[in-house]
Order: sequence, then C-alpha cells, then structure tokens
Amino acid sequence: MINTETTRAKKTDKWKTDRRFHFADKAFPNLALFFALVIVALLIGLIIVLTTDAWPSIKTFGLSFLTSSVWNPVKEIFGALPAIYGTLLTSAIALVIAIPVSFGAAVFLVEIAPSWLSKPASFLIEMLAAIPSVIIGLWGLFVLVPALRPLERWLTDHVGFLPIFHGTVLGGLSIFSAGIILTFMVIPIITAVSRDAVKAVPNTQREAMLALGATRWEMIRKAVLPYCRSGLVGGVILGLGRALGETMAVTMVIGNADKLTSFLFSPGTTIASKIASNFSEASNGVFVSSLIELALILFGITLLVNVIARLLLWRITSVKTIVE
Repeated sequence: MINTETTRAKKTDKWKTDRRFHFADKAFPNLALFFALVIVALLIGLIIVLTTDAWPSIKTFGLSFLTSSVWNPVKEIFGALPAIYGTLLTSAIALVIAIPVSFGAAVFLVEIAPSWLSKPASFLIEMLAAIPSVIIGLWGLFVLVPALRPLERWLTDHVGFLPIFHGTVLGGLSIFSAGIILTFMVIPIITAVSRDAVKAVPNTQREAMLALGATRWEMIRKAVLPYCRSGLVGGVILGLGRALGETMAVTMVIGNADKLTSFLFSPGTTIASKIASNFSEASNGVFVSSLIELALILFGITLLVNVIARLLLWRITSVKTIVE
C-alpha cells in the first residue's frame, strides 16, 4: 500500500513537472516574439513621431531643404546641405585613419603580443570606449586643437596646391579637428570588435597555413583576415554609427559654421552638432520642425548605412559558404 502511494505521488510530481516545462516551452517563444515586436514597434513609432513633427518643414521647403546651404532663423529659411556634408566628411576622415590603426591593433593583440601585454591592452581599449564624449570633447578643445594648429599651418604652406589644404587657418576649430576627435572615439570600438573577430578564427586555419610553409604575415593575410571579414566589417559599421551620431565632442571642436567647402581646416557643422547648438534657441514651429527634420535625415542615413552593411555581410557570408 505504501509503495503504491509512493509511486502515485512520484507520478503526480512528474506530471506537474512535465506540465510546468511544457508551459515554459510554449510561453518562451511567445515572450521572445513579443519582445521582438516591441523593438519593431519602437522603431516604427520613432519614424512616425519624427515624420509628424518634421512635416511642417517638409511641407514648407520640400527637397530644397536637402540642397540649400542657407540657415537663417530670422527669415525662417533653412537648409541641411552643410550639415549633411559635414557629417559625412568628418565620419569619412575618422574611418580613413581609424580602420588601418584598429585592424593593426587587433591583429597585434591576438597574433603577436604576449599574453602579459595583450590582456591589459585589451582592457584599456575597452575602457577607452566607455569614456563620456563630453570629456573627450574637452580634451579635444584644450589639448588636441592647439596641437593641430602647427600641423594645419604646415600643410597649408607646403601642400596648399591641393583643394583640401588650400585656405587660411583660423583658430583651429575645423572639420579636420572634428574628424580627428571622432577617430579617437571610434578606434576603441572597431579595435574591440575586430579583436574578437580575429580571436574567433580557429587555430586549424593558422596551423594549416603555417604547415604549407607560409610566414606569419602570409598566414595572417591569407588565412586569418579572410576568415573573419564579416566581423571586421561589422566593427567598421559600429564605428561609423558612432561617428555619424556623435554630438558633444564634435560640437565643441568643429566651429559650428554653415559652410560648404573642401578646405578641411575650415569651420563646419554636422547634423548632430547643428541640432545640439540650435535646439535651445528654436522658438517658432518651422525652426523646431527643421531641426526635427535634420534628426529624421540623420536617422535615415544611419538606417541606410546599416542596411548596406547587412547586405554586404550577407554577400560576404554567401561567397564564403560557396567557397567552402
């Protein structure tokens, strides 16, 4: 009798446990789907709110908002071209300098540096990515900008025949200074992601290449880097996203001037810095709406960059799968 009751109790406990696990198995996918839909809803809601608030500017200026260089709050005439140009140019300067430095640092930390140096250096790089932008902006304003002035004057004196270096250096607040400050901000991000991508390459890839008689450089160039291309591209896209949306540091060193020039040492502006420096002064509806339209444009640029990155990663992954 006791054995029967014990068996019955065990069966009851097992039934309750199975029922609980069965409920969890059914609830988890639905909960995950709910969270995914919440993210999509937030994205759609953001687009709707930005478009609604920017509609007076869109209706007033139309496509001329994207092509005009005039920003005159008194006459209520606004154009976004200098800000778009400055955003793309400063981000391009940052990536041109940051990509080789970041890739080189990532390869060094994983493939060459001893462990006693690799681990502390990796920790410091991750710490650099967490520094608030306002601190980097203050450092750029009081240290970087004065340090760049002699270099800017030397370039204008000796390489002034190039359009990007032809002009008069003023106080040092310039598009070039903003690009350099962005370089310092995106290098830790690209380096950290690239280091993880290189570190994820299986050792069999390295050993097979070395067994064929390759040198260390040939092994890195022909076996490691091609294998982790998708991770390297992902790190670059994350760095580009940071560069496109950076506000405070750029605002403090770019000069905030509505200019459309090829001279890198001229003051300029970006979309984020334009919004930050003008939003407190915006009083009328069209002024505020124009700033919100700038935010919508920046959102569109960031979204477009991410879509292109996804397509590029998909193509790289597809080619890699076909080759394998």
